[in-house]
Order: sequence, then C-alpha cells, then structure tokens
Amino acid sequence: MRTTQMSRKFTAKRGVAALALTALVATPLAACSSDSDSAGSSGSPSNGSSQSAPEPVAAIEALTGRTTEIALDEGFTDALTQLKLTPGVVGDAKLNGGSLVFPITGGNVTVFKPGEVSPYVIGQIQHEGSGLSLTAGKTKVELTNFNVDPGVSRVYGDVSVNGKTAATSAFLFQLDGRSLEPLKTEGGTAILQGTKVEISEVAAPLLNDTFKTDAVKPGLLVGIAKITVNTK
Repeated sequence: MRTTQMSRKFTAKRGVAALALTALVATPLAACSSDSDSAGSSGSPSNGSSQSAPEPVAAIEALTGRTTEIALDEGFTDALTQLKLTPGVVGDAKLNGGSLVFPITGGNVTVFKPGEVSPYVIGQIQHEGSGLSLTAGKTKVELTNFNVDPGVSRVYGDVSVNGKTAATSAFLFQLDGRSLEPLKTEGGTAILQGTKVEISEVAAPLLNDTFKTDAVKPGLLVGIAKITVNTK
C-alpha cells in the first residue's frame, strides 16, 4: 500500500509573530510549571513595593489559519501495510503529495522569555472537523479534532471506533522539535517545518487493543510537521 492510495488571521504585531512561531514548536518544553514559577517570583528587582508578573514577549490571541501538514514517513506507511491497515482522511483533512493536511481552525499562543516562567510557551492550536482514519476489515478508527499543546509538546484528539466515541481529548501524538528548521516567510505567511510527530504512549496500546496486535510502538514516527500560518 502506498500513501497515494489514501482517501483524503492570526493577529500579532510585526516582528513578534516570528518569535512566537519559532518558540511554538521548539525543542520539547517542560511539561508543567512549579510553584516557584508563579507570578512575582524570580526576576529583576522592582522599584515598587511588589514585583509584577512577567510580561509575555508575544501574544497571539486568535489563530484562524492556515494548515498543519504531516509528510508521512515511509516507515509509518510500511507499518500500516504490514498491519493491513488502510489509512484515510476525515472531514476537512486532505492528502497532498504524501502529506496529510489539517486546516487550523482556532487557538491562541502566548510566549514568555525562557527562564521567566515554565513552560514559557502556552496555548493551543486547534484543528476541528478533520482527522485521520485507520481501517482493517470491519473496524474503522477515526482520530479527529487535533489540538496541539506547545507547552507540553503534545497533540490531543478524539477517538472513535466504528462511529462510537472511544476517547475524547486523548494524548495521541508526541512532538519532537529538535529537528526543527529555521523559520521561513513567504508573502503573508510564516512557515515552520521539521518537527517530528510520533505515536504517543497512550495511542499505541489503544490502537493495539482495537486492532488486536502488539506491533504499534510508542515513539513510532508518523511524519514531519509543517505549520503554515498567516502573518497579516
């Protein structure tokens, strides 16, 4: 089976958008903040009677496009072939040249100076109304409504089996940004490419149980992500 067989504003100040986007999928960030990271903790001394909370270096209040693409890894498609799983797309998702394409439908991102708070990138990137399907015989699993959480380098989503909900907001994919390429800009868009998308420790046993196998391993590389957003 080849991948060709698969069925198918944000607003921010100039100069700030690039910084926010770069931090968005950078090297995996701390999963949670500690009590010492709360407002008014370490930082430059204040001349006033109290210290103020750290100010974000960027705040993107509304993400409204464009897309997150995943260039499918050959190892992933080969694994699907061996498992006799037929992939497909759900809703508004598409397949273009071997890449799954999911429209960005909303979300927000706030970025702080590294070291001031942890995690220093918080927010979410939503992909409502689209997803990925995997079918074997009479069993069809749909992974939909992906929500990227940059603060923990995770992707959450809903899972259904033969049309019935199996899980909501489940931890489906782990992100690894160590292979991230430098930010590119084209016209009114910014492009970040290179982050690895891997099967999570939660999704692997769920898929194995559903398809009666033990071949899906946590950390299996699904593909390389490319995020494209509007800068105007």
